[in-house]
Amino acid sequence: MAGPIDMSAKGVRRQDDLLPLDCVHRLAGTSAAVRQLEQEIEWAGRCDSKVLITGESGVGKEVVARLIHERSSRRGARMLAINCAGFPDSLLESELFGHQRGSFTGAFRDKPGLFEAAHHGTLFMDEVCEMSLRMQVLLLRFLETGETQRIGADGPRGRVDVRIIAATNRDVAQRIAAGEFREDLFFRLNVVHVDVPPLRERPEDIPALLDYFLHLYGKKRGIAAPAMASGVVERLISYHWPGNIRELRNVVERVVLKLDNSIISVEDLPLQFTLPEPVRAAVGQPATTTAVAQVLYDRMVTGGECFWSAVHEPFVARDITRHDVRETVRLGLQQTRGSYRIVVELFNMRADEYKRFLNFLRTFNCHLPFSNFRALPVRATSDTKTSPADVELKDVV
Repeated sequence: MAGPIDMSAKGVRRQDDLLPLDCVHRLAGTSAAVRQLEQEIEWAGRCDSKVLITGESGVGKEVVARLIHERSSRRGARMLAINCAGFPDSLLESELFGHQRGSFTGAFRDKPGLFEAAHHGTLFMDEVCEMSLRMQVLLLRFLETGETQRIGADGPRGRVDVRIIAATNRDVAQRIAAGEFREDLFFRLNVVHVDVPPLRERPEDIPALLDYFLHLYGKKRGIAAPAMASGVVERLISYHWPGNIRELRNVVERVVLKLDNSIISVEDLPLQFTLPEPVRAAVGQPATTTAVAQVLYDRMVTGGECFWSAVHEPFVARDITRHDVRETVRLGLQQTRGSYRIVVELFNMRADEYKRFLNFLRTFNCHLPFSNFRALPVRATSDTKTSPADVELKDVV
């Protein structure tokens, strides 16, 4: 169940952007959970009702949405997809409803929204729980009336016929209780509910997924699918896979791209699979995500990796969470007594990347107050690169 590929910087995808194309009629795996999921997809495909897909990040919710579309009466029309978390309110409204020329700065032409573009087809709205309350109201009204009104237009353009499939990795009941998601919108979206189980609950599917991804990335590299040495599959099955199928796919891709021979050994696997057993077990458990941060921290401070490859890249790929990033930064700030400038050096970034580093942390709510670490003792590490005492504190924040 390979994840779709985002072909747009804005996070809007067309049906034919969802790859790989040879996996559109089935889900990889033979577990009871997969058989149940296939049955739910069949049921959802028989009707034209709205669908809410839930499940952890990386389980393949968008692939499930595509399978539902392809088994529905709308399969001859377009399927579009948008990540609702990737836009501020004003841009999300424009993407969904469209805008008129001159309605705001930069609106040089009329632009139809995704609701119009998906007329007679399907619109997949990922991370729908990340929408603001204002956008939730606009979406609710659309679901009730089917009418669209472009930004800057005098009135509605008319009704469109589009099936909405929404998805979220959040606990919707918890978001409703916290006042962050409208209950009436939930009832509108949750006509058909499909829950995608995490990979750790169906480890028997891992061999089939491995075989699929090995053939996929071997073909991309122009080689035969590599074989697995003794112990490799067992090591991968025993891992907890907090990033689910997306993490598995990324691991296989990295291994195949770097492979020098036709057999994958344990030593070819990423660091989290080659650690001693107690540490490896802790890294896979979501309740002990500080272990993930410690591994990331050690890869940079001891292993010499740069923050952008060790932390930023897997975060963008959703292999690690915001909590993992925060805890990694916390370890750095503990070592430097709150100095972000020294953290930049500690994490093997160039000095001129300081602002980029802080902007990234603030954008994704991973920035921690430096004052909380000023009175802490310096953490003991195997490789102390710079002593905080060597730099004036007033100059390093």
